[in-house]
Amino acid sequence: MTTLSLNRDGSFPRPDRGTPGGRILAFAEGGHGRAAILLVLICLACFLPGFVSLQPMDRDEPRYAQATKQMLETGDLVDIRFQEEARHKKPVGIYWMQAAAVTAAEALGLENARTTIAAYRMPSLAGAIAATLLTYWAALALARRREAFLAAALVGASVILMVEARLAKTDAVLLACCVATMGALARAWLARGAVRLPTAVFLAFWIGIGVGVLVKGPLVLFFAGLPAIMLSLHERSARWLVALRPLPGLALALAIAAPWFVMIALRSGADFFAASAGQDLLGKVGTAQTYHWAPPGFYILAFFATFWPGALMAAIGAEFAWINRRAREAAFLLAWVVPAWIVLELVPTKLPHYTMPLYPALAIAAALGIGRGFVGPYRRRFRVFGFLLALVPVGLLIGLPIGAWTLGDSLGVRALVALAIAAAVGLLAWRLWAKARVEDAALAGIGSAMVLAVAVFGLAQKDLSALKLSQNLAAAAERAAASALSCPDPRVGTIGYREPSIVFLAGTDLVMLDGPETAARFIGEGDCRVVLVTEAFEVGFGQALAQAGVAAVQAERVLGFNINGGDPMGIGVYTRAGERQGERDGEGAR
Repeated sequence: MTTLSLNRDGSFPRPDRGTPGGRILAFAEGGHGRAAILLVLICLACFLPGFVSLQPMDRDEPRYAQATKQMLETGDLVDIRFQEEARHKKPVGIYWMQAAAVTAAEALGLENARTTIAAYRMPSLAGAIAATLLTYWAALALARRREAFLAAALVGASVILMVEARLAKTDAVLLACCVATMGALARAWLARGAVRLPTAVFLAFWIGIGVGVLVKGPLVLFFAGLPAIMLSLHERSARWLVALRPLPGLALALAIAAPWFVMIALRSGADFFAASAGQDLLGKVGTAQTYHWAPPGFYILAFFATFWPGALMAAIGAEFAWINRRAREAAFLLAWVVPAWIVLELVPTKLPHYTMPLYPALAIAAALGIGRGFVGPYRRRFRVFGFLLALVPVGLLIGLPIGAWTLGDSLGVRALVALAIAAAVGLLAWRLWAKARVEDAALAGIGSAMVLAVAVFGLAQKDLSALKLSQNLAAAAERAAASALSCPDPRVGTIGYREPSIVFLAGTDLVMLDGPETAARFIGEGDCRVVLVTEAFEVGFGQALAQAGVAAVQAERVLGFNINGGDPMGIGVYTRAGERQGERDGEGAR
């Protein structure tokens, strides 16, 4: 093995240490505490805008949140259910974390905590911040403190982590677990078994494995195990792994993950393992699930949007790592990324966040390349693609107003101004890149991301009311029951609109109605009932009401756009025209 170098003619300049970006990095490398504080501030700026106001995002997020809510309602912390349906695709870890967060929110006095989606997002927020700090820790095994900070900052400001930090599901926590295990694995790899690793490294690896398995099954083993195998083949020995103390470590991981697996096996027999491993995991490997198929190469293209603003630098950093593949640091990063990326490209089911556990390695490669004067506009292909530093904010400045107009909404002045500022800072990053001020360009890109988070999540999403269909429907149902029926807690049914978010917002006992006749019977069986009816079923619903001799009125009509279906929708909110409604009609006639 060799040490990292350019492996070129030495003509590439090193970054200028006297620039504004260089001074910020010099401050960060002055101590781990400084670096950690700056990284947390970057994370909060990127993750908090819109954290509370963003509606439940169908379909996965409200499924997780609703299943957690049912755990709290029933007190059953073992069996995972969405209404009456067993939800056995993922283990219980994230549900327990969400339940703890909601319980803490209730204890602190948060009103309606169980229907406040932000409370369920707290584990994802914590996981995203932890993943950023752990990237810094992992990078310290391979790079200098300055480079480790820059790598972690690029991860914290990335588009994909901004999204996942705001979604109440597993991926931000899984990322933290994967980076913890890889940081420990890097230290074992570089130590070559010559020294005893600190207890903290041992704990990071095996707790990362145990919690990762409890959160998302075997994926953490895939992301950590494949690099371990490849490096052992490269080394022609696996003795370096002994430093991680496999026997006590395996016992620790089993102590974390095994008890629940035993309990769910006793409760459901083989059903959980059949659904989790057979239907969910193997289904993704064998055949593409509905709407999620994409050809090989999808992740490479998606990377330049999902890992913005660091994608361009990371792509060049990957070349830097390949050139230096004989160095142990670069060999580790390549083993972290290349085998898993190839496997994921070959799996037919693809979603942008599947490759997220590989992004910290690419960020570290970028930072190493920047620190050694390789990453920059020093070759034509590096120079030509500098526009990628401004791609996302400029694209959103153009695309979001068009999208809002298409939906029948319009962006407010504040959102447009914030988008324009984010785009301007992104263009500044491009200009700095062209002038070979690479560290300044990287930090300008991170600054652009921070402003973009405010523009998109903090401001623009509030203006896009058409996308808040379930939220608007739940509020309309509550208003209709209160005004037409004087009923504070209505029983709600829905026909044609079956998104998980409406279950989370309207209540666990929401009834999914099969057809117009069922809907007519449902509304006729009691006074305190509301039915949500999509346009496709309204004629049939009216006919079924007439045949059943039930009088109903449309209290409101909610217009919106179903993100998953990709279509505009009009949904009527119907209540029974009972005695109270008849009295009001009579008074109006007199």
